Amino acid sequence: MKKAAKIIVKGTVQGIFFRQFIKDHADKLKLTGFCRNLESGDVEIIVEGEPDQIERLARFAREGPKHAQIRSADVSERKWTGSFREFKVLRF
Repeated sequence: MKKAAKIIVKGTVQGIFFRQFIKDHADKLKLTGFCRNLESGDVEIIVEGEPDQIERLARFAREGPKHAQIRSADVSERKWTGSFREFKVLRF
């Protein structure tokens, strides 16, 4: 059964290729959705797919790439829409 989640990642996550790191893992996990920088300095991830794969992505988000300093990665469930075809990095 497909699920959806929103992950808000706080810490040093902008300007260090964090969004590309997330996209690479989402693609490998066959997840759809998007990630984007927020004005607050956080990164928002909206993801849909298999629950175990979403949990794996959340673990990657908590670890981050080499130069990331993650303070928190809060996961909340969302209603699955099935409207995403791929995982994208959104830019301002």
